[in-house]
Amino acid sequence: MDFSSVALFLVAALAIAVSPGPGIFYVAARTLAGGRDEGLASSLGTGLGGLVHVAAGAVGVSALVLASAEAFTLLKIVGAIYLVWLGIKTFRDGRVAIDMRAEATGARRAFREGIVVEALNPKTAAFFLAFLPQFVDPAAGPVWLQFLLLGMVSVMLNTAADIAVVVMASRARSLALARPSLLRRLRQGAGLAIASLGVALVFARRPLSP
Repeated sequence: MDFSSVALFLVAALAIAVSPGPGIFYVAARTLAGGRDEGLASSLGTGLGGLVHVAAGAVGVSALVLASAEAFTLLKIVGAIYLVWLGIKTFRDGRVAIDMRAEATGARRAFREGIVVEALNPKTAAFFLAFLPQFVDPAAGPVWLQFLLLGMVSVMLNTAADIAVVVMASRARSLALARPSLLRRLRQGAGLAIASLGVALVFARRPLSP
């Protein structure tokens, strides 16, 4: 992969990682309910659950490229359009109040539940299949390896952002509950950022044939 593609991926992945979404709100709720240890455990659990989708996606996308370059091109275009739709939906959902309540479960259970919740979340699979292929170049090497590496970086950035949220939430447990208007504005800003990324990928990036 060329430097410009790697740089664009890192910027996009970091922006998405720090955007307030279901994952961040989940670990924040766990932290508010059970403290820092439970929040950290849930963050690591969701990270491992995300890697399940990355591994499955690496196999699937690689098989798709081997089967049809045109199908891979279509996947990239549809994926970029999906990001636009996801951004619009996130912006609209930002106007809805967020329920941050959760019951304390203990760190071990939080870890297990984090893995299961994320691994069985079809939205996570759809997101990785929409986002990661935009930066895969079949001419640059094994597609499965590129997808796997990009996915691991994305998951690590997401987990790092979740851990930062856990630290902040554990220091000020009532902050998220006391500032719902700030959360709404953050979610709307995140929606605009994701939609803008999708638009940029639709019009600026042309899929490469193997």
